Amino acid sequence: MKELDSLTDEQLAVLYIKGNNYAFDLLLKRNQTKLFSYIMFVVRDEERANDVFQETFVKAISKMHESKYSDTGKFCAWLMRIAHNIIMDSFRANKNRRIIDNDSDNDMSNISNSILADSNIENRFVNEQILKDVRKIMNCLPESQREVVYMRFFQDMSFKEIADNTGVSINTSLGRMRYAILNMRKMAKINNITLEL
Repeated sequence: MKELDSLTDEQLAVLYIKGNNYAFDLLLKRNQTKLFSYIMFVVRDEERANDVFQETFVKAISKMHESKYSDTGKFCAWLMRIAHNIIMDSFRANKNRRIIDNDSDNDMSNISNSILADSNIENRFVNEQILKDVRKIMNCLPESQREVVYMRFFQDMSFKEIADNTGVSINTSLGRMRYAILNMRKMAKINNITLEL
């Protein structure tokens, strides 16, 4: 089965549809961290994130078996779109529930600090503090703005990919980012926080 390791996600998906269960195991292994990080960032609750994660793969399996998956070269983006729809459906079902929780457990600590510069210890500590401040400010954004910031800066997605994954136009994605940045700057100014790395 070593030869499967060199295949793309899309090729593995096609093999799984044809009955190769090992291909699905590889798809799960390759995509679980990125997908779960995205879900956890949006829903803010590990138990709920696990439920959404499992439901995402159940729906993905169903769609593949119903021949509703087409090899577009973006398997992970397809999974994230399914997860996004599940999350949005649950938000709609719970309209009265607060989407953003600003408690001490909601600090985005599950996001990697790999973007921090390591030029020297002082810079690293300063940059870590700045990133913590950015995370706190992001927690105060509306869910749609927080989501687009996360996808753009922490998952390096293009605005086209963000639009595809969230089911909105590119202009809407750009608008959400613009408002997110304006809101973050306003909050930073009010709290006297410097947001430069």
